[in-house]
Amino acid sequence: MEGKINKQLKKVLKKIVKEAHEPLAVADAKLGGVIKEKLNLSCIHSPLVNELMRGIRSQMDGLIPGVEPREMAAMCLGLAHSLSRYRLKFSADKVDTMIVQAISLLDDLDKELNNYIMRCREWYGWHFPELGKIISDNLTYCKCLQKVGDRKNYASATLAELLPEEVEAEVKAAAEISMGTEVSEEDICNILHLCTQVIEISEYRTQLYEYLQNRMMAIAPNVTVMVGELVGARLIAHAGSLLNLAKHAASTVQILGAEKALFRALKSRRDTPKYGLIYHASLVGQTSPKHKGKVSRMLAAKTVLAIRYDAFGEDSSSAMGVENRAKLEARLRTLEDRGIRKISGTGKALAKAEKYEHKSEVKTYDPSGDSTLPAYSKKRKIEQVDKEDEVVEKKAKKAKVKIKVEEEEEVVEVEEDVVEVVEEQETSVKKKKKKDKKKHIKEEPLSEEEPCTSTAIASPEKKKKKKKKRVNED
Repeated sequence: MEGKINKQLKKVLKKIVKEAHEPLAVADAKLGGVIKEKLNLSCIHSPLVNELMRGIRSQMDGLIPGVEPREMAAMCLGLAHSLSRYRLKFSADKVDTMIVQAISLLDDLDKELNNYIMRCREWYGWHFPELGKIISDNLTYCKCLQKVGDRKNYASATLAELLPEEVEAEVKAAAEISMGTEVSEEDICNILHLCTQVIEISEYRTQLYEYLQNRMMAIAPNVTVMVGELVGARLIAHAGSLLNLAKHAASTVQILGAEKALFRALKSRRDTPKYGLIYHASLVGQTSPKHKGKVSRMLAAKTVLAIRYDAFGEDSSSAMGVENRAKLEARLRTLEDRGIRKISGTGKALAKAEKYEHKSEVKTYDPSGDSTLPAYSKKRKIEQVDKEDEVVEKKAKKAKVKIKVEEEEEVVEVEEDVVEVVEEQETSVKKKKKKDKKKHIKEEPLSEEEPCTSTAIASPEKKKKKKKKRVNED
């Protein structure tokens, strides 16, 4: 099966080598290669050889005398079982199907316990509703019901084994003034029977959990160290077996259990999930939300190494898992400490905390904010300040002189314009007089036009005089 030559086979073949003139028919090609290398004996492997072997097995009774058919059948059956057991590498300690069944049963027990406890609380709540608020633990609640039963018995019952003194006193006080309805003895019997079922199932669950822990440490110790018993068992159950899980890549193990979310994200072209069943591992749970994706990716990579070591390795120790978990914890600490580092600079140096110094809360008055006037600096001298003031005054005088010169130029231009207007008006008046003489128009319209001309001529002269006065005054 392993392709190696046995001692007995080697002795037989050495005898054959001297007398053999034909090639040797071999059922296994690997074994034929080994024989050819070590003994220099040519071998043949083909479908015809397999048919020949089958014919020899069927005619074994005639070829080997003195062998009964029953003994040959028993020998063939035993050989077939031993070969198949050897090929499957059967081991009573390494049976991952036990883990698959145990974790499935554990999940079913959790569901049933939740349903039973909810039904028990609701059922007994009609009789004694205050007890459900006082006792929060489900197992303790069921044990109290099993021991006491009707609420009238709480006054005489002793619950010191189950409850502390304060809670016991509160339960007895609530039983006296309870608002629940009265129930019959038959109802109480059915409720107590349900309580016994809850207690038995919870005890069996603890026993099953211990069995699962022991089985996981025997089959996959490194995986147990990395992600815990429950998460490791769920990964094995989801993949079908430890060998199937070892064939998965790290990215597949990371999102194993989140297949619906993955395909939904691929269809809608959104972000794919970062974790599946591995989210419930302790290393992922103790990280901050922004680092959960990174830690789950690193944990999946190391977990795959541990799975393959457990599936194909001969050593059953958990040293590899402990070493990898220590590396992940160190990496996790560096990720968490990175947020405390300095933002400026290279960012490699850790932020240093300043030394604490006690500062008094008594505040002194600061008179520097009283004056709003601009204060010169001490370095500037008084002479420099005086020189600057003189320069400012000179600039102001020059600006005034420029303004006066511009005003005089404007006045001269105005006077020239006025003279031109007056001359034009005088010429127009003379032309009108000549036309009037030629046409021999009466004196009345002339007398009427004269004051108009006088007024037209007088007005610019007055304006001219007024403007000249203004110029003199300026």
